[in-house]
Amino acid sequence: MTTSSTALYVVPTPIGNMEDITFRAVNILKMVDVILAEDTRKSGVLLKHLKIDKPLQSYHIFNEGKIVSAIVDRLIKGEKMALISDAGTPAISDPGFLLVRTCLEHGVDIECLPGATAFVPALVKSGLPASSFVFEGFLPHKKGRAKKLNQLTDESRTMIFYESPHRLIKTLTQFIDVFGKDRQASVSRELTKIYEETINGTLEELLEIFVERKIKGEFVLVVAGEKGK
Repeated sequence: MTTSSTALYVVPTPIGNMEDITFRAVNILKMVDVILAEDTRKSGVLLKHLKIDKPLQSYHIFNEGKIVSAIVDRLIKGEKMALISDAGTPAISDPGFLLVRTCLEHGVDIECLPGATAFVPALVKSGLPASSFVFEGFLPHKKGRAKKLNQLTDESRTMIFYESPHRLIKTLTQFIDVFGKDRQASVSRELTKIYEETINGTLEELLEIFVERKIKGEFVLVVAGEKGK
């Protein structure tokens, strides 16, 4: 429920299909004074589609540390802002955590709307247990990557990862080394878009499929937990 005291609204945006945005989200984006956007060009396309004309300010991982204090000062003085990311829910593998934490430290009222998040449909479509799972997001690119994977060796819950196209083969190969070639898993790509696809199988089967393909799109990998743990 929208309240007059709320200063910052965390607003999920579609992960692909532009129809996947709530009426409430649209109304809030029309109401706020400023929209903080990860990429103003990408967000501009969505806002034009929604017929929303509001000032956009760039807020991303490379500048948030420098501008977060100034943003919070403006919120304290009475401006109302919405925080959006390029796709999905801010702060879930996207900028937003630092701003939310700083707002809370300064008593700024926050409202987070429910909405699109890529890992939810990927988890459901995987057919793997969804009653208990662990979201790992993007693995470290280099330093700490092997350590993180080794920490998950005995994880009994379903595991969810995000991955980019140019690291998919490397990641599947490492998953086989750590979890074994017969571990059940699922790969989803381009969720909610025209070429949406989910492939389920063992890690070995999935690797064999994707080494033969030209890999495009953003990926969600869902891996079964260790049985008997």
